[in-house]
Amino acid sequence: MSTHVLDTARGEPAGGIHVVLERASGDGRWILAGQGVTDANGRVPKLAAVEALQPGTYRLTFYTGDYFEGRPHFHPEVAVQFLVDDASAHYHVPLLLSPYGYTTYRGS
Repeated sequence: MSTHVLDTARGEPAGGIHVVLERASGDGRWILAGQGVTDANGRVPKLAAVEALQPGTYRLTFYTGDYFEGRPHFHPEVAVQFLVDDASAHYHVPLLLSPYGYTTYRGS
């Protein structure tokens, strides 16, 4: 599991963003599965895993408010939900970020 964040407004990687990976439980709770902080290249090459990936619904939360502190922005955090169907596969979920919007996709 990896991710990276690019600041499309500045045209550069977004370093220093705290990222949390959680897995949905059967009873509606979210269970911590990993976390990390984007480096100077905007990457978290491997989230510090609390548990191994398993099939199910996951959520990556990017705490963008601290990154934008002191600048006008709209989203204090971005939560991206996605499905893991093959726990042995690599999942890369990038975030393209600007102060007033974002997009994401399944990367490779």
